[in-house]
Amino acid sequence: MSTETPILMPQRAVAIIGAGPAGLAAGAWLAAQGFEPVLFEAADEPGGQWNASSPMSGTWPGMRTNTSRVMTAFADLDHAPGTAAFPTQEEMLHYLLRYAAQAGLLPRLRLGTRVEHLGRAEARQGWLLHSRARGKLHVEQFTRVIVATGRYNSPSFPEVPGLDSFSGGGGVSHGFDYAGPARYRDRSVVVAGCSISALEIASDLALAGARRVTVTLRRQRYVLQKLTGGVPTDHVAFTRFAALAGEALPPAAVAEALRHFVVSSAGSPEQAGAPQPDADIFTAGLTLSQHYLTLVAEGRIRVRPWISGVAGQQVSFADGSAEPATDALIFGTGYRLSLPFLASEIREALDLDEQHIDLHDHTFHPELEGLAFLGLFDQAGPYFPVLELQARWLAYVWSGVVAPPGTASMREGLASCRARRGGPQTVPMHAMALLFARNAGVEPDPDLWPELRRALLFGPLSPVSFRLSGPDRRNDAASRTLADAARFGCLTSSLMTAEEAARWEKVRSLLHADAA
Repeated sequence: MSTETPILMPQRAVAIIGAGPAGLAAGAWLAAQGFEPVLFEAADEPGGQWNASSPMSGTWPGMRTNTSRVMTAFADLDHAPGTAAFPTQEEMLHYLLRYAAQAGLLPRLRLGTRVEHLGRAEARQGWLLHSRARGKLHVEQFTRVIVATGRYNSPSFPEVPGLDSFSGGGGVSHGFDYAGPARYRDRSVVVAGCSISALEIASDLALAGARRVTVTLRRQRYVLQKLTGGVPTDHVAFTRFAALAGEALPPAAVAEALRHFVVSSAGSPEQAGAPQPDADIFTAGLTLSQHYLTLVAEGRIRVRPWISGVAGQQVSFADGSAEPATDALIFGTGYRLSLPFLASEIREALDLDEQHIDLHDHTFHPELEGLAFLGLFDQAGPYFPVLELQARWLAYVWSGVVAPPGTASMREGLASCRARRGGPQTVPMHAMALLFARNAGVEPDPDLWPELRRALLFGPLSPVSFRLSGPDRRNDAASRTLADAARFGCLTSSLMTAEEAARWEKVRSLLHADAA
């Protein structure tokens, strides 16, 4: 690396690599704790994925969030009046710019600045950060650094026999590069994968005039729609009760309860003509798409097993069927964990590969003092409330508001990471929210808030519901928590139903028994 003498940054300065939602949340909470965040952003505007002009963005024209505006926001700033229940990419970018301005982060942004290398400073006194802006290299030494570059910006392609021979005019691409349906009108397209992006792209193509749309998948996931009984699904699927039940009940009981919820609200895929998923919903997986199953039922999307091979324009599948005149092949097959700027010493400590990173509670490593990671986990459900909670915990630890995790605790966390390798990596939002809320000391106890008990247990895990107690309490948190729970007609009464009360008593008794 460069031998240029580094600029020694002030003790309270914190380098944040990335100015998407995670980086902005980190900057806001660090600034609130008296730090001086410096946000490095390769694009010419903050926003991360929601900045469509950024090379790190996988959004496309007309794209909307798959989580509601209540759950795609931070506690200290609501969306602008008139914002749709599911905001557009443009509305999300505008929101993030407003958030950065409100938090005083705009003067702290280093836009058009790419981080090229991060390694230890001499004598292990902090971290050397090499960045480049307008062709000029800068080397600075920070006591603390946060990596917040995002989890979904390095496309992953599977190995497919004969893929290099594909000759369709629309070519081979990844969902990350999808720019809308216009170029696929009147064409035959094969979409590979069963993730949210794969099914949303397939639906977009079928609705916008593609001649033929075929989805090919390794396994059929269960599919939820954006709305459940007229309510955004993230308001009823990701709740505090679901998280607590997951801690109290056997895994098989949790899986069956989740499957019952999905099938009773959205049906099972085979009912629409898609393959039948595994009876264990955790084995099958869960995805989200408003129109996919309807389009399958209408015959506007055909579903095939995984690709067995490609030859010219013919795409063949494992059941012996084929699409002989395919014009385009789009892979919605996920992303690699890519942190190419990290020094080899850091990568080795993290045991970093394309899918795994060893961290205590997704944030700290005992051998990397002063270095933290934010938002690099693979999660199902709304990210914004979780990112804010993780940012709060991190800021509280570094400012001394809460005690840092001990070395033994962090080593146990690393062991848990390693134990999960080879298994599912996706964690539900409600579990992540409670993890970081407890670490930050801001998880409200439903039994201490009788008038809010139903909203806290069965309402959405809205960001403001974590401002009821602990550091940075808000005086309006109770009223806003109730309003969020009632929004879209979710919980119009503060009183639990008899069924909800019985479910809560069962889970509470199990939790208390475990604690005893």
